[in-house]
Amino acid sequence: MGEGTAGIVRCELLGPLRALRDGAEIPLGPPKQRAVLAVLLLQEGRTLSYDGLVEAVWGGAPPVHVRNLVQKYVSGLRRALGDGVLLEWTGTGYRLTGAVIGDLADRRLLVDEALTARDTGEVRRAVELARRAEELWRGDFAEGLRAPSLAAERLRWAEKRLTVLEARLEGEIALGRSFEYVHELVRLVATHPLRERLVELLMLALCRLGRPSDALSAYEGARQRLAEAMGADPGPALRSLHARVLRQDPELLPSPSPVVPVG
Repeated sequence: MGEGTAGIVRCELLGPLRALRDGAEIPLGPPKQRAVLAVLLLQEGRTLSYDGLVEAVWGGAPPVHVRNLVQKYVSGLRRALGDGVLLEWTGTGYRLTGAVIGDLADRRLLVDEALTARDTGEVRRAVELARRAEELWRGDFAEGLRAPSLAAERLRWAEKRLTVLEARLEGEIALGRSFEYVHELVRLVATHPLRERLVELLMLALCRLGRPSDALSAYEGARQRLAEAMGADPGPALRSLHARVLRQDPELLPSPSPVVPVG
């Protein structure tokens, strides 16, 4: 690539794949061609063998004319991406350079800064950075693209997305914002009924609001769901929180309202 940032193709995968040059979106062609681009982008400049590309995009039963399709899509991407982006055959595979996955890089930076802020006790800043990282998402990872490797990446990134969300909600509760987020936690538990960390956060928010009986009900619901779906008991962290609620651990109680002097 040339010097500076002008003309650099910025690609985004935190939602439907898109590519932009100087802020203008580049038409990327049919879905399978877009899937080829997404797979090559995720190599981050490494060479991917022909067989590896076919396996990643079509799986173990590719169409009989798959070689012609690969050549067609590679040619289509070269035309679409234009100057400054190199999609080359190295002799051992395909390599894509000159395009950056901008939203993944932005997210990584924000999450790293949020972790640093959390570890140094800057909870408010950590929450704000985590929120900014969440706002980069426009949908599911590589949304709408059907390819075995992208399906696996979609699951992996869904987990990473939830982990950051949970960390942010933990910070929101620590900042005394349980009332604002308890309904979001109820919705998240309904959406991810077997995810114990979300149940923990919901229980904690309910306790902070002076609703320990509702927290115990949330635990019992989770216990029943885990037993029915997996034949398992809740994990140690959730059981420990349940025991703390039962013994009315003072750290789980609402913070007392400050006394306002009269006169």
